[in-house]
Amino acid sequence: MGAIFRRELNSFFKSSIAYIFLSVFFVCSGYFFYGGPLRAATSDMSSMFSALFMVILILIPVLTMKLLSEEKKQKTDQGLLTAPISLWSIVLGKYFAALTLYTMGISIIFVYALILSYFGAVLWTTVIANFLALFLLGAAFIAVGLFVSSLTENQMSSAVASFLALMLLYMIDSIASLFQTEAIKNVLVSLSFYTRYMEFTMGMFNLSSVIFYISAAFLFNFFSVRVLEKRRWS
Repeated sequence: MGAIFRRELNSFFKSSIAYIFLSVFFVCSGYFFYGGPLRAATSDMSSMFSALFMVILILIPVLTMKLLSEEKKQKTDQGLLTAPISLWSIVLGKYFAALTLYTMGISIIFVYALILSYFGAVLWTTVIANFLALFLLGAAFIAVGLFVSSLTENQMSSAVASFLALMLLYMIDSIASLFQTEAIKNVLVSLSFYTRYMEFTMGMFNLSSVIFYISAAFLFNFFSVRVLEKRRWS
């Protein structure tokens, strides 16, 4: 897994993906930081974290679009599938490479927090809780994108399909409102990525939400392993 992780992380920086992801995220987060807490001279960054949900939703497909689809397109997936390495090592190596790059990007919020400390006391526990929410959201979304990438050999198709899948997850609350049956509505709301994320931005730490995001990441990584397993024996 270590070799795949290093190779994938290096490939992000050898291509333009790492620079596009980091640049766009820094620009967008900087814009919301300036227009929100910095302009208001407040240490409350909740408005910025709320806005970053859509930024992450748009950028994650760019980050994950080539993870497995490129291997399939270049026919290098056969070498991986026949190598003496477990499928979990392949999937997790690529997954953690993307997650590492993602973590590099979202770590900029600590710089923003330091800037705000000049205007007043920063509640670092709240900042860390929001960082955790952003990290867990990205961890789940990256797993979804990786799974979609395992289904196609075209990077653009992977990016578009990932975006649509993440938009569907984002719209679960709206879909739930269409149902009159309270039981169905409650089930759909409990699966809402957006509602759980917003709870963190409002200062509500919910252990069940942490478990939800971790479970979602594990589930979609498992789906990716199953896709590779089917391809290995086909």
